[in-house]
Amino acid sequence: MKKSLGPRTLLYPTPVLVVGSYDADGRPNVMTAAWGGIACSKPPCVCVSLRAATASHGNIAARQAFTISLPSREQAAQADYFGLVSGRNVDKFGVTGLTPVKGEFVDAPYVAEFPLVVECAVVQVHELGLHTQFIGEIKDVKIDEGCLDAEGHIDIDKLDPIALALEAGGYFALGASLGPAFSIGKTFVADTGS
Repeated sequence: MKKSLGPRTLLYPTPVLVVGSYDADGRPNVMTAAWGGIACSKPPCVCVSLRAATASHGNIAARQAFTISLPSREQAAQADYFGLVSGRNVDKFGVTGLTPVKGEFVDAPYVAEFPLVVECAVVQVHELGLHTQFIGEIKDVKIDEGCLDAEGHIDIDKLDPIALALEAGGYFALGASLGPAFSIGKTFVADTGS
């Protein structure tokens, strides 16, 4: 039997997205957000939902661009820190010793040391109550070459991304592979060849 928990933000786990933007003076800023993900296949888009109170919200609204840097397991502490303090008051790159890099395709910085980067241009904005959802068209994806397999595909074990599950205790690493997508479910497909 299932127990109702009511309407809550419990789509578990959520990705750990480090959102990069520039302020009005061109200073690089990052914040960690968990409300986001893929929004569309064609054109390729992602979304992030941010509170208006954050410095990043104003930066993205003004510049119409953002990046998403995905931290690996070894960068969990830096990613957590990025969500603890405001970029209005602190140089987050300076404190953590990480390196801001200007996006090649959009007017926003990314974290050089994080293995996967997505550069996005804002194409839609939706006010959703406490949060504003920014939908960004993906202009480029960059990955550390060491995170690719022999065929040039992303190797999830080498990428080693983290996920967030607040009520379960915080940050988690991904587990073992369960099987190939679009394949392990074929045992349920009726044999139509007979």
